[in-house]
Amino acid sequence: MILLQGLAKGPERLQDDSRSPVDQRPNIVLIVADDHGREAVGCYGNTAIRTPHIDQLAADGVRFSNAFCTAASCSPSRSVVLTGIHNHANGMYGLEHQIHHFRSFDTVHALPVRLEQAGYRTARIGKLHVAPESVYRFQRVLGAGKVNDPASIGRSPVEMARGCYEFMTEEPAKPFFLYFATDDPHRSNTIAPDGSPIFDGTKPNLFGNRPGGYPQVGDHFYQPREVSVPAYLPDNRASRMELAQYYEAISRLDQGVGRLVEYLKETGQYDNTLIVYLSDNGAPFPGAKTNLYEPGMRLPCIVKLPGQHKRGFVQEAMISWVDLMPTLLDFAGVDVNTITTHGRSFRSIVEQASVTGWDDVYASHSLHEVTMYYPMRVLRERRYKLIFNIAHELTYPMALDLYQSFTWQNGLKKGEIRYGKRTVAAYLHRPRFELYDILADPDEVRNLATDPKYREVLTRMQAKLKQFQKQTQDPWVSKWEFE
Repeated sequence: MILLQGLAKGPERLQDDSRSPVDQRPNIVLIVADDHGREAVGCYGNTAIRTPHIDQLAADGVRFSNAFCTAASCSPSRSVVLTGIHNHANGMYGLEHQIHHFRSFDTVHALPVRLEQAGYRTARIGKLHVAPESVYRFQRVLGAGKVNDPASIGRSPVEMARGCYEFMTEEPAKPFFLYFATDDPHRSNTIAPDGSPIFDGTKPNLFGNRPGGYPQVGDHFYQPREVSVPAYLPDNRASRMELAQYYEAISRLDQGVGRLVEYLKETGQYDNTLIVYLSDNGAPFPGAKTNLYEPGMRLPCIVKLPGQHKRGFVQEAMISWVDLMPTLLDFAGVDVNTITTHGRSFRSIVEQASVTGWDDVYASHSLHEVTMYYPMRVLRERRYKLIFNIAHELTYPMALDLYQSFTWQNGLKKGEIRYGKRTVAAYLHRPRFELYDILADPDEVRNLATDPKYREVLTRMQAKLKQFQKQTQDPWVSKWEFE
């Protein structure tokens, strides 16, 4: 049973919500989920999962079918979302927290700072996971989430929405920027005495689900037999048990999105608010997160425009998270030609059919945890995809939460030689170059890099990828010559 009591009635309104004619620019709400793969969203074709509020946002707005992160890791990806600069150039090479301790350069100017300079009120709630504070400064912190903290407000998305209500109703003459970042549906953990996370691989992860649930969240329970197993995962009981828990966390997240949208409508802000929903990277399973295969980098992206004209429109342009900051600044009236960014604004094409010139994206992943050195650079076109595994002699490193997952440990225990569509050996030991025909081989299992028939394609894409690295001042461009 779905419990949505109080959805239509928020906290007592503190001020009149009418917008002064002084500033008619739209509010901006950026919703960032944690590890939400596009294969686990109703509007992207999954009929087993229940995400009615995210689906409604897509029905009211635009669903991007070719949206990509540039790094399939939390902090690096979020740094790109908030700076428009690839992580290899902004300094956030890996995770921000604890011993990993990666930081963006002090000279970087992030989205909340630029929007404050442009006259916006700025606030965040939930997971930030980037640093330093001076670069990613928000005027208000409505609720600070903590990484791998079971008690983080980021696990309670309806409470998060309620925590934003007062901010949305203050100073109605000024537009606001709200960064709404959940911990769901990231894997959950316990905490060791030294503060490090513990992931128990002997049983299915709960993904933040708990007895008694969360305030004003109706639990959606799933049976393992009900879930849709993506091709990159083995279809066995271990995977299905974990996917059932993962789905439950996504349905909880969905209710937080629904409550936030309801409050925007109740306060009269919805029609003049730009809402963007996306995830930092793919699902928290081996084969997706920390990988630049499609499940790790091709993600949900839903945009609800202020004054939406085409409801339920599907935009096929290829965009990446490096394009987000210039796009949001463009909506805010900032001249994006005056800022440093590796992306470009897609404001003008959101509702445009038959778009040209948006036919490739680049990705750059260097580390996840500090011990997980495995730099990859990617050029993804409409048909072909090139992956440059710079340190290919190394065994592909696995994140703690993924290696200790019940899904992976089950395969190790049973001595399985295959994992989804790949062999375990192929997953862990990768060649220098991987070239795939995405249209003919969407699961990326037939590497064409050594096939003479594709030599011209390989050479052309290698040249483009190397030029991208030069243009974005990628320190790893030297590896073409020296490794």
